[in-house]
Amino acid sequence: MAAMMQPQIILLKEGTDTSQGKAQLVSNINACMAVADVVRTTLGPRGMDKLIHDDKGNTTISNDGATIMKLLDIIHPAAKILVDIAKSQDSEVGDGTTTVVLLAGEFLKEAKPFIEEGVHPQNLIRSYRTASNMAIEKVKELAVSIEGKSLEEKKSLLAKCAATTLSSKLIGGEKEFFASMVVDAVLAIGNDDRLNMIGIKKVPGGNMRDSFLVNGVAFKKTFSYAGFEQQPKKFVNPRILLLNIELELKSEKENAEIRLSDPAQYQSIVDAEWNIIYDKLDKCVKSGAKVVLSRLAIGDLGTQYFADRDIFCAGRVAEEDLQRVAAATGGTVQTTVNNVIDEVLGSCEIFEEKQVGNERFNIFSGCPSGKTATIVLRGGADQFIEEAERSLHDAIMIVRRAVKNSTVVPGGGAIDMEISRFLRHHARTIQGKSQLFINSYAKALEIIPRQLCDNAGFDATDVLNKLRQKHALPSGEGAPYGVDINTGGIADSFANFVWEPAVVKINAINAATEAACLILSVDETVKNPKSESAQGDAAAMGGRGRGGMASRGRGRGMRRR
Repeated sequence: MAAMMQPQIILLKEGTDTSQGKAQLVSNINACMAVADVVRTTLGPRGMDKLIHDDKGNTTISNDGATIMKLLDIIHPAAKILVDIAKSQDSEVGDGTTTVVLLAGEFLKEAKPFIEEGVHPQNLIRSYRTASNMAIEKVKELAVSIEGKSLEEKKSLLAKCAATTLSSKLIGGEKEFFASMVVDAVLAIGNDDRLNMIGIKKVPGGNMRDSFLVNGVAFKKTFSYAGFEQQPKKFVNPRILLLNIELELKSEKENAEIRLSDPAQYQSIVDAEWNIIYDKLDKCVKSGAKVVLSRLAIGDLGTQYFADRDIFCAGRVAEEDLQRVAAATGGTVQTTVNNVIDEVLGSCEIFEEKQVGNERFNIFSGCPSGKTATIVLRGGADQFIEEAERSLHDAIMIVRRAVKNSTVVPGGGAIDMEISRFLRHHARTIQGKSQLFINSYAKALEIIPRQLCDNAGFDATDVLNKLRQKHALPSGEGAPYGVDINTGGIADSFANFVWEPAVVKINAINAATEAACLILSVDETVKNPKSESAQGDAAAMGGRGRGGMASRGRGRGMRRR
């Protein structure tokens, strides 16, 4: 009797939603599978694009996994983990974002029946981690190094990697053209790791083939004053002065007060202003620079002054463009015009202003330090150019990774099939339940070639059977065989130059396994109720007592005056 009289213990705020046990784990897995289904169709050269329309009316067309995941605005807490791994894959290696989401979704899908049958998630997690480590070791073993080749050979190998990445994008039709452009851009910046040293400028109009690479810096003509047209628009071997100061007449501050006893003194104050600006301009001219760029405005007086002396000037140059000019020309950005010495001036072989489409571009080429490159993209629709920029970003990242890590693996699902075969084979040698779990992990890896076939409209079962048979050959000659997108059969991915850096695969397997294990290890989800009032907790506290009645009359959640 006493036991029945025990008071109920209230631990959490009322309205808190808690779900635990098998049901909520299965629900989390279903949410992740739903996210994977969204990006599933974008995988591979025949992948479809997604058109995403947001609340501000912006339209984005993309088949880049990370971009789609960012724009989807997912609110499910477990599914958000997949968004995070897509972002991390994008920032770490640039490509393979769709792959990583698909793999994580598939690992969870394979784990779902075991969870429903009552297997403890920790057993699954342990086996998945073991399988993931073995898979990564296998990737490293199968990877082929491209180190020690001549520059020409290396260039063509890197172009193959870039072409593999671009083949699944909107600009896949021109992948050779863009792949060589990307490789040149990455090799131009050398060992400099900063991605912003490769600028991508977008100019609507023309077609994709009109895009070009500048070995140096190009940026759009900035706002200019009268006198600009009288300036020369082309220089050979000019000296370049980079400034971070305004070269225009400054009006007095409104609250400045000057008391004069003699009206003639007023003229001397006006003259002082003019003398200051003329002094600055004169020092710029004396420095010997033929091109003057400033991050702040260069007024009409300055523009005309430079024009009379055959000097080109541009004010309000964007910060990143100015930094790239500094890196390329070897100049240093100055915050004063006093004591401008030769060492702080930059130089380049040719500076010219060129018409590109309906925009005018300032182009610095043949820069001495050559630590920067600019790709000028052309194309019809704005959305198209935006997607082309995202695609090139992926390709640039991939080429950078390949330059640094210089090991590649066959693409087209070949490496996935080989790891899958290896893990299945290994699973037979161990006893206990983990045999089943590693087998399910191996099966999950087959999603990549399967999805490549589905997206291209081939019979996935048929192609996978051929692949399994080829990979099972004891000689190991079938290891590089993957899906042949053009014929619907199978082909040697290595011979067909479908390559990707090993680091992409390693990262994808790592991140997908981590995410799957993280979701499997969650056994309870607690949702705290949002307070209905704008004042948050304070109003929620008041809502129980006196304020409960009072707040009802004012509508829900209105702030009390």
